[in-house]
Amino acid sequence: MSETLSAAWSRVRSLLPGRADLKAVRRNPRRDLLAGLTVAIVALPLALGFGVSSGLGAEAGLATAVVAGALAAVFGGSNVQVSGPTGAMTVVLVPIAAAHGPGGVLTVGLIAGGILVVLAFARAGRAMRYIPASVVEGFTLGIACVIGLQQIPNALGVDGLDGDHVLGLTWQAVVAFVGQPHWTPVAIAVGVAVVMLAGSRWRPGVPFSILAIIVATVVVEIAGLDVTPIGELPSGLSAPSLGFLDLATIPGLLPSAFAVAALAALESLLSASVADGMTVGQRHDPDRELFGQGLANLAAPLFGGVPATGAIARTAVNVRAGAGSRLAALTHAAVLAVIVYAAAPLVSAIPLAALAGVLLATAVRMVEVGSVTAMARATRPDAVVLAVTAVATVALDLIYAVLIGMLLAGALALRSIARNARLHKITLAGDLPGATTDEEHALLSEHIVAYRLDGPLFFAAAHRFLLELADVTDMSALILRMSRVTTIDASGALVLKDAVEKLEHRGIVVYISGIRDGHRRPLEALGLLTRLTDAGRVFTTTPEAIAAARAHLHGTGTLPASRPGPG
Repeated sequence: MSETLSAAWSRVRSLLPGRADLKAVRRNPRRDLLAGLTVAIVALPLALGFGVSSGLGAEAGLATAVVAGALAAVFGGSNVQVSGPTGAMTVVLVPIAAAHGPGGVLTVGLIAGGILVVLAFARAGRAMRYIPASVVEGFTLGIACVIGLQQIPNALGVDGLDGDHVLGLTWQAVVAFVGQPHWTPVAIAVGVAVVMLAGSRWRPGVPFSILAIIVATVVVEIAGLDVTPIGELPSGLSAPSLGFLDLATIPGLLPSAFAVAALAALESLLSASVADGMTVGQRHDPDRELFGQGLANLAAPLFGGVPATGAIARTAVNVRAGAGSRLAALTHAAVLAVIVYAAAPLVSAIPLAALAGVLLATAVRMVEVGSVTAMARATRPDAVVLAVTAVATVALDLIYAVLIGMLLAGALALRSIARNARLHKITLAGDLPGATTDEEHALLSEHIVAYRLDGPLFFAAAHRFLLELADVTDMSALILRMSRVTTIDASGALVLKDAVEKLEHRGIVVYISGIRDGHRRPLEALGLLTRLTDAGRVFTTTPEAIAAARAHLHGTGTLPASRPGPG
């Protein structure tokens, strides 16, 4: 019992902040504080925009950025990761909000946080490395498209739409705009997006998103333009509360909660991996990252926040700004908290169209054209997986898209592996022990055939072997050389057994050579190897098998007895 408790406590300690984290914070605090301030400036419009897009309002986005951003910074597995509301999560939350309301979104976030903590203790973080790059690129491209489409109603100044699917809402917004066009929101959204995109190329270090929003807000206020603002924000975070929680709704929300937890894990670990690649000497702990994101998502709903994940764009800004420890991400959350308390009236005047422009530009910048092009050109299966995942993300939802992408990638990978498996007929010339004359060599070659199995003998390729072996006729003995088989599963062993039995039924004696020790178990489990061994037809080398086949053919009279050589 004490050993179990000791192991459990050791596991808990491995997920908590340690001395190394404190040492990193003390290394260069001034640089981290400046990086955190820079990220906060970039994060403010994104937090507001994603909060609005989720259906819970700008205040939910700010609460998420502050609460989840702070907790994930302290307890997460990366020193430079920045967490908060993200576009990918918004894509998943919109239908939940439409079906279950704000309370449903908050409940889903709370449950998802608990799931992430469980995954952290189960050491599930390392499993995320097996997601193919083509799937990641595909759903990133799809998310960018969905985020862009989500902004169309606000960019066109259309509200009061009914529905939860982005394609349907976009179509409704376009139809409504064509019937009664209102060009002011369009000009604001396009102007903000163009300033952000052009400015990032001209001066990447300047926060053009904030500058564009300030200019748009001032122009709207001075000119008295008819556009919809964000609306009144609370001057501070709400007190922690579980008032939204309805226990009766939990069973129906569990599928959504698992989807949110899967997305939070996937996006956070992907972001942390990107951060590792941008830094020198930084390596994240995937299980601790899940733990930190779990705590962040447990806490954020209590303050009215939406589910959070690691944010790739903000993390990249943090790294480029010189962040070296968790202090930078913690500073980002603190600065946003000050903004919530000190500047809520000013923030509430920001036009929704301006936030739509910010997110439109963000969607464009999410797509790494070079990376997508390279992936599409790499191989045809990669291109297919990328395209299918992207389309599924837009047409269905992100979780289904990832599942479809992974299943398709797995099927194509198995197909490729199966194609590498080969059954080769090998020549026996010069490899017939005991053949003393050309005549006997010819007779042996006529009655003995040898095949070599190359590659995996598993369910995706095994039946093709059976068909090829079934074509063997007019032979008395067959040698199966298995030294180059890389793996055997139960399906492969079963197919091999069927092939041997069919050959024996036609009077062809089968010998096997070169079986690796690791491949014996499935063949023994089906009784094939045991039976052939008892019959003396399993050998270490092919020449030994050929010698046994030759002796058998002479013994049965299939071949005449060997004549002694000339003496």
